[in-house]
Amino acid sequence: MPAGQEDEARAFYGEVLGLTEVPKPPDLARRGGAWFERGDVRVHLGVEKNFQPARKAHVGFLVDDIRTIIAECGRRGLENVDDEPLDGFERIYVYDPFGNRLELM
Repeated sequence: MPAGQEDEARAFYGEVLGLTEVPKPPDLARRGGAWFERGDVRVHLGVEKNFQPARKAHVGFLVDDIRTIIAECGRRGLENVDDEPLDGFERIYVYDPFGNRLELM
């Protein structure tokens, strides 16, 4: 993630995806970024000096209510792209505020 955009990360990963922010270890916290979790899922966002978003490579999340997340992304002006269902799952790709692609099923 780009430096200084932790609030944007909190808004998306916390408010939109419903992950809980957890403290980074003190020696890593000074580097910036943010860590989130929910159940067994851990998402660690680190700051990268010459940040380039992952537009093709992506992580996938199995979510409880994909329609609510799609609507919230639309309200926030975040890009999302429909894709064909996979093994009975509705799925879309959304892009976080930094342009990283995420798959939601």
